[in-house]
Amino acid sequence: MRNILLVLKREYLVRVKKKSFIVMTLLTPILFLGFYAAIIWMAVGSIDTKTVQVLDESGLMTGKFEDSRSLKFSYTDISIDAAKSAFEKSDQSALVYIPSNVLEQPREVRIYAKKNVSLELKSGIEKAIERQIEDIKLREAGINQKIIQEARVNVSAQTISLDAAGERKSNAAVATVISMICGMIIYFAVLLYGSQVMRSVTEEKTSRIVEVIISSVRPFQLLLGKIVGVALVGLTQFGLWIGLTVLLTSGASYLFKEQLERVKPEVTQVQSQLPGQSAAVAAAGDNPEILEALDALKTLNIPLIIGCFLFYFLGGYLLYSALFGAVGAAVDNEADTQQFVLPITLPLILAFVMAQMALRDPDGSMSFWGSMIPFTSPIVMMVRIPFGVPAWELALSMVILIVGFIGTIWLAARIYRVGILMYGKKVTYKELAKWVFYKG
Repeated sequence: MRNILLVLKREYLVRVKKKSFIVMTLLTPILFLGFYAAIIWMAVGSIDTKTVQVLDESGLMTGKFEDSRSLKFSYTDISIDAAKSAFEKSDQSALVYIPSNVLEQPREVRIYAKKNVSLELKSGIEKAIERQIEDIKLREAGINQKIIQEARVNVSAQTISLDAAGERKSNAAVATVISMICGMIIYFAVLLYGSQVMRSVTEEKTSRIVEVIISSVRPFQLLLGKIVGVALVGLTQFGLWIGLTVLLTSGASYLFKEQLERVKPEVTQVQSQLPGQSAAVAAAGDNPEILEALDALKTLNIPLIIGCFLFYFLGGYLLYSALFGAVGAAVDNEADTQQFVLPITLPLILAFVMAQMALRDPDGSMSFWGSMIPFTSPIVMMVRIPFGVPAWELALSMVILIVGFIGTIWLAARIYRVGILMYGKKVTYKELAKWVFYKG
């Protein structure tokens, strides 16, 4: 145990004292904050007002279009040829020609521009004309537009979970976002820190330092110390990232409170278009859906989610990092690791794919088995937990994962003890199988 702690301490201190660790730990929250600052800047600075001149031969829409932040309308009653000639000399963005028979032939509407018309500009003009044609036809049919607007109702049903404790509010959007965040963090963390273990083993083997270390430390102790040491580095980095991100975000929100309030509508519009976010979650302001989502967030079992996240992060990391460490010991240089790394990463990729299915059907058979198999359970089960998982399923998954990473550590140690001192030989899968059953 003492030797494991010595190796653990060395691995931990060597990494946390590196300049790269310090720089990335400090830089990542700043980049995260800069990402959202860039969204705000783009929302405010990238929206240019387009000026559109309208030539309406029908006379039905003259002066009827509503200006917006992105579109400003002006009107002319000259001929189309004169309008095109004047448009070429002007600084306007587009010229819209509305024919006299626009109600019967709406496809005859034409948009002229000096360059290609952007999709946003074309869509904005088309929607403005469509609304006017709709209003005209409703009036001709004797239907009041106000009645139509009042008849359009958005249904937003409440979701309530029933369990032994009674009723509690839930929110699929909140659970989905938390599930995605937890699953993605575990996926990338396992790859990142597992590969660090592999590189550390490979570097010590190629530099022959391991020959000195192995004289006083057993191979299993050395491998386990490396794995746990890098795990503590990961937890330290995560903790610092969370703390610094909260600190920087809170400080920035306080310093730029007035500016954020002023640009909130534009930020909302941009955020709602980001991939992986629903409109209900990305929207800002005093939105009832947001208030409902915040209430649902309070009803989630946050301590359980955090506790399970730590368990599945460590369990998944221990399982995969042991295999990564075995690969590092089996080869002579990092270039030879590729043929052995692919079979290790494939289950991780499969777990990520199964996690997408689990988001759509958390209680399906695919989701259940994905959360039981130790190679996929760290990601798939973490995706399911915010939606609610029976206690027996969670306990069974944890037990299987513990057995799984104990088995992989044993397997990796058998390979590690032989491969760490073997040089100049191209290793095959058949050779690795022989190493597992070597005695001594």
